Amino acid sequence: MRRRIALTAFTAIALTSAVSACTDQAGSGGAGSRDQIKIVGSSTVYPFSTLVAEQFVNANPGMKAPVVESNGTGAGMKQFCAGVGARHPDIENASRRMTAAEYKMCEENGVDRIMEIQVGVDGIAFAEALNGPKLALTPPDLYLALAANPRGAPNRAKTWKDVNPTLPAIPIQVYGPPATSGTRDAMAELILARGCEAVYPASLDLKKKDENAYKKACQEVRTDGPYVDAGENDNLIVQKLQSNPNAIGVFGFSYLEENKATLAGVTLSGISPSYETIAGGTYPGSRPLYLYVKQAHMSAIPGLQKYIEAYSKAWNPGGPLAKRGLIAAPQDVRQASAEIIENGTLMNPARLK
Repeated sequence: MRRRIALTAFTAIALTSAVSACTDQAGSGGAGSRDQIKIVGSSTVYPFSTLVAEQFVNANPGMKAPVVESNGTGAGMKQFCAGVGARHPDIENASRRMTAAEYKMCEENGVDRIMEIQVGVDGIAFAEALNGPKLALTPPDLYLALAANPRGAPNRAKTWKDVNPTLPAIPIQVYGPPATSGTRDAMAELILARGCEAVYPASLDLKKKDENAYKKACQEVRTDGPYVDAGENDNLIVQKLQSNPNAIGVFGFSYLEENKATLAGVTLSGISPSYETIAGGTYPGSRPLYLYVKQAHMSAIPGLQKYIEAYSKAWNPGGPLAKRGLIAAPQDVRQASAEIIENGTLMNPARLK
């Protein structure tokens, strides 16, 4: 009852502030009229945010469960950056860092007070069914198989043997996330680009001279069939691998960990995806995971501060999120993130690319 009264009082204050042209973004946007946390973004971070939401509700009886939507990092950023107030999300789950262009979009829409919190580490995992062909790949193999324009020419490879004569002559069939996904971005930047620079040395000069041409040659994913956009539902990729044992899938490590009874990780350069190899940075494709939080909503949305504090209590090694598949960030990173939450520290956009 006390929560409802406090909410009503805040709503009244917000409306009064709006009439008097108050500059409080959350109040003038009507954020105080919503009493439920709203989260959008990465499908990789989704299971971690839902677990924290469950713990948040259990620890705070009477509070509504946060609404967590899995629609991809890129699509989530567009929603997050669209404005402040009740119609707009409070938190963006991200499986890559916000870009400078996305921050500018946020700023143009009045979202200019953002907290950036690294919640852990993940790996871009490639996996196959337990009865699959036991592929052992390298970043150059994946680049030559999946890039739209390897070495600057359209991709004609149909089988893995076309890519590397030591690989089997089975069709290249890779189920992965769409272009709006942070996992797809990370795959392109961490795996395909690495393979491109190894087999196409001229790309290093191209990168310095023409960034767009470099991305077209090194990071653009082919659309002619071998790479299949499976949407933002990573569970669907798992199902497809079980029905098509010659295919491989791409998703965050946590999904491989959750489905290790039916899936096996594909080695990259002889290294298997595991908690240890990703945490230690030896497995190609390790990446940080983030939450982006609107500071303007912190006092307007009931429970928002407690929710992100619950995250900081769950991300340690051996904690609930690690058991769900999250790889704990180094201790100094966890400490820095906890201090951001405690102090409400805003991100520095100058560090974005």
